[in-house]
Amino acid sequence: MELTLLGTGAPDGLPRPDCPCAVCASSRGARARAATALLVDDALLLDLTPGAVFAAARAGRSLSGVRQVLLTHPHDGPAVELPASLPAAGRVPDGQELTLISGHRVRAMAMDAPGTGYEVTSPEGERLLYLPPGASPAGLADPFAEPYDMVVCDVVGRPDAVARLRAVGAVTTATEVVAVHLDHDAPPGAELDRRLAAAGARAVPDGTTLPVGAYHAVPEVPRRTLVTGGARSGKSVEAEQRLETYPEVVYVATGGRRQGDTEWEARIGLHRERRPAAWRTEETCELAGLLEQDGPPLLIDCLSLWLTDAMDRVDAWDDTGWTDGGQEKLRARVGELVRAVRGTRRTVVAVTNEVGSGVVPATASGRRFRDELGRLNAAFAAECEEVLLVVAGRALVLRG
Repeated sequence: MELTLLGTGAPDGLPRPDCPCAVCASSRGARARAATALLVDDALLLDLTPGAVFAAARAGRSLSGVRQVLLTHPHDGPAVELPASLPAAGRVPDGQELTLISGHRVRAMAMDAPGTGYEVTSPEGERLLYLPPGASPAGLADPFAEPYDMVVCDVVGRPDAVARLRAVGAVTTATEVVAVHLDHDAPPGAELDRRLAAAGARAVPDGTTLPVGAYHAVPEVPRRTLVTGGARSGKSVEAEQRLETYPEVVYVATGGRRQGDTEWEARIGLHRERRPAAWRTEETCELAGLLEQDGPPLLIDCLSLWLTDAMDRVDAWDDTGWTDGGQEKLRARVGELVRAVRGTRRTVVAVTNEVGSGVVPATASGRRFRDELGRLNAAFAAECEEVLLVVAGRALVLRG
């Protein structure tokens, strides 16, 4: 089964008409995306969009052989002119199956938002799932009967849809995940590729033809990632986005709770609201033990607070305590953590702070913390396949 993506953008396309934002301004030429529409084996058209005939011609395809046109979501705005060669467009009721003259079977899948998803099975047995924008499957069977060969969906807007499919085995490492319905809330260029790769997905240009079920190179997802940056740089958001398509994540909060500190509670609340409900939280600084266990991915936030706890334990803030064994005890605890990172089999994303680029701390204990955090960051980064520096909400790849 061959799939040609006539468009890969949001319903309004990319750039949006008359939108002055930075992403729309840069989405020109090869980066422009028409509204998403899929042509399956030149016989089935999923979503009818303006200019579909010309889009097919540019891709070296023709719509003359199309025997069925199906819509996945309500199409607002002016009516789309139906080319004379195409049958009338329609939608299949949820749960019903349609068999085409070409031998393809199409089953409608219920969504948790307005729209219909379509599961397409070729005469040879390859299986494709296409989801509408802003929607995720509802009522998936667990375990799923058989994984899909390809899933085409709104990875940026609804990463939890991929997580749900992974949770029941509908998406595995052998499933090709292609991002569509790309709007101006998705980063452009290389940044989009990097974010999608972290989710095990990719985006392709309009007009690309993909074989469904054929061998493909799965995006290499780094198993250990360190995200560093200054205060309020967006490093925690970046770390969370890297794991948002996983069905289960253990969020390791190293800061614990601070009774009576309303500012700290407000910060914790913001983090909690951003996290998917399926994530589990562990409030602990015993990181080595978690890293040595098997289990779902770990998101550690953050190493700076872990170091604060470690220095508390060995009395490293006091000059006398530092010289009377505190330094050796702290280095031993850091070494234990680094060895655990090196040997872990879990996917790990850790957040830390860059504190060495600002004002020199006025106290000896402050300078000690700055120096030890710098050493910890360097040692932790040495064990990671990917290291990111977040500045003003933008991630710069230092390694990987």
